[in-house]
Amino acid sequence: MSDARVLLVDDEEEMRHSTAQALGLFGLDVDTFSSAEDVLELIGYSFSGVVISDIRMSGMDGMTLLQRIREVDAEIPVILVTGHADVQLAVKAMREGVYDFLEKPFTAQHLAAIARRALDRRSLVLENRRLRAVAGKRDDIEARLPGRTQAMVELRYRLRAIGATDADTLIIGETGVGKEVVARALHDISARADRPLIAINCAALPENLIESELFGHEAGAFPGALRPRYGKFEHGRGGTILLDEIGSMPFDLQAKFLRVLQERVITRLGSNEIVPLDVRFFATSKVNLEAEVAAGRFRADLLYRLNVATLHVPSLAQRKADIPLLFLQLVREAAARYVRNDIDVPPSLITEIAERAWPGNVRELRNAADRLVLGLDLNPDEGQARPEKQRLADKVADYERGIIASALAAHGGSLRPVYELLGISRKTLYEKMQKYGLDKKMSVVDDDYVV
Repeated sequence: MSDARVLLVDDEEEMRHSTAQALGLFGLDVDTFSSAEDVLELIGYSFSGVVISDIRMSGMDGMTLLQRIREVDAEIPVILVTGHADVQLAVKAMREGVYDFLEKPFTAQHLAAIARRALDRRSLVLENRRLRAVAGKRDDIEARLPGRTQAMVELRYRLRAIGATDADTLIIGETGVGKEVVARALHDISARADRPLIAINCAALPENLIESELFGHEAGAFPGALRPRYGKFEHGRGGTILLDEIGSMPFDLQAKFLRVLQERVITRLGSNEIVPLDVRFFATSKVNLEAEVAAGRFRADLLYRLNVATLHVPSLAQRKADIPLLFLQLVREAAARYVRNDIDVPPSLITEIAERAWPGNVRELRNAADRLVLGLDLNPDEGQARPEKQRLADKVADYERGIIASALAAHGGSLRPVYELLGISRKTLYEKMQKYGLDKKMSVVDDDYVV
């Protein structure tokens, strides 16, 4: 069953409901919103619908909404509606990538025809992405870095924006948050995607060989150097160099690396020949490099040269609302990896995991998912459910989750009839779906989600 739908935004209640009702008569699945901000929460790279918005609204207007949507995914069709004959505004909207522009009054038949064409176009875009994914060529940032919290939305937006450039990038985040995942995603959407990504762990390089490892050497450059050897920098020519935990780079080597960054040349040990270097540099750090500069352990000029483009990867503590769905995704991945049947994760366990602290972040959460799939007990400090606690609450949660999941399945994942049937608000439904790790896609038979 298709997840495609129309998101209709208008701050005038009567107009909003009459338009939605009319589009519904033409067989379109329409969700209505009184403010543009609410729509942005549903927009993602895998969003399969279209957006219809009034231009002149209180709060965020339609033009701003168009810009924000295009920042997330420029290929999501946006149809703008205005009650004012404004040729200049229409031209501006077209230049900024609007799918179509309508002036009130319009017929529902006309709007429905435009919406259907937009849905067909979006379906084609997603199908093309799926085909590219089979060939290993897709921008699958949302799959690699899942999460609906604002911190993750902003990370994906900044990543896509930086990925389109050739800027050196500093990636900051705690242990286990996925800094290398971010770096690899950034490389894969860049113009250098078909060239190598060379990862170098600065903390693991042998101190007596670190310059040779990075810059290479000529025969006889030092005892044991029997033949010339390319360094890792040269191996990455045309591609990307990832310097993992750059804060661990020895202080005296930092000055030499700064020259490489500034001039894009290297000189092998034992040689005076300058070798041009066409690479892009990424660097990761789990420590505060500004504090390292203040302590005299890191060069200020190197930091300033590196942090032109910076990505901050949030910890799980900074995006707790993502933990339930993230854990379910990690469980599915682990089941596929270990060739196991799908695991039915009890809501009580999901609730317990969401409440736990995860100092090891995604890496620690993935380990817990692996153990669950392998039939091993979760460690007490890694989300193990305690059955003696809140047994009544667990039963109530099981019942409530079952009711919502059944309603989602009965209505094919369409949210409006679900929250109307249950007598709750849209916001409450979203909160409960998030709490129980439910996704409307879970009701789709041919999707990867299973209830």
